[in-house]
Amino acid sequence: MKKRILRLSLAATVLLASIVGFTGCGSNKADDTVTLTNVSYDPTRELYESYNKIFAEHWKEKTGQDIEITQSHGGSGKQALEVANGLEADVVTLALEYDVNAIRDAGLIEDGWVSEFENDSAPYTSTIVFLVRKGNPKNIQDWDDLVKEDIGVITPNPKTSGGARWNYLAAWAYADQLYNGDEAQVKDFIKKLYQNVLVLDSGARGATTTFVENGQGDVLLAWENEAYLSIKDYPDDYEIITPSVSILAQPSVAIVDKVVDDRGTREAATEYLQYLYSDEAQRIAGDNYYRPSNEAILKEYADVFNLDINLITIQEFGGWDEAQTKHFADGGVFDEIYEKSE
Repeated sequence: MKKRILRLSLAATVLLASIVGFTGCGSNKADDTVTLTNVSYDPTRELYESYNKIFAEHWKEKTGQDIEITQSHGGSGKQALEVANGLEADVVTLALEYDVNAIRDAGLIEDGWVSEFENDSAPYTSTIVFLVRKGNPKNIQDWDDLVKEDIGVITPNPKTSGGARWNYLAAWAYADQLYNGDEAQVKDFIKKLYQNVLVLDSGARGATTTFVENGQGDVLLAWENEAYLSIKDYPDDYEIITPSVSILAQPSVAIVDKVVDDRGTREAATEYLQYLYSDEAQRIAGDNYYRPSNEAILKEYADVFNLDINLITIQEFGGWDEAQTKHFADGGVFDEIYEKSE
């Protein structure tokens, strides 16, 4: 009897070890299948739907393994908070560096992640444009038109949306140039702009739905790629206006080190982000109206993008940590302006 109990106990131990090993390798169907979760921001659904297909083919050819990729989308700031609070992600592909740093600060991503991939771990870029109704009935041409009394503006909430923070900073940069750095006048300009905001959705895709599908507002402050997708879906209803000043938006990608080491998926996660820089993936970015970081491939899309647009960078705000503290932290300039606007 004792030998039988010992054999059963040993068998159970082996089975348990097998289950642990099976889970740790990121596989949930068979030993030749690896799974990854990519937590991303709002407007990247179409981009990663296309990219995941070509990456699966690439990974199969390289390793002989099948790979399954789960996507999660939402406002970038909210997504970062979810990951920091336990939402399991092998990789994050978020709207801005600050949101990835929030996950780093939670102890899940190692220092130095910005240097892990090319171009500060930004495989594609975008900028902020205006989406208006066909014919531009309110004759909206630049940021100063957005503070007129009869203009209804749609933009997401900078407290939850990375795109909304880019919107805000682009408007601030315009006003800063207009008023030669007089911050009191700049704040007044931004206050007037947000007094005209009809809806503050939590993310960029929600703001697009408010403007495009629900018909609210005269102008949507939008990621360039999001604006182009709207025109692709409704070519007779909308057009894009490029303001005189905008901002170089650099969405960031990173491996969530704690998760990939726990799951044994570091190799697949690294390849997943690295392959975003391949020529094939760069053209998928361009086809989905993101600006490829590869300058040669970007030039192939010169008939799509305005490559001469005046783009400021986040460094003109002292980098993301300084911009976040001054403008978007609790009690920062946005809270001050928006509370006074309500």
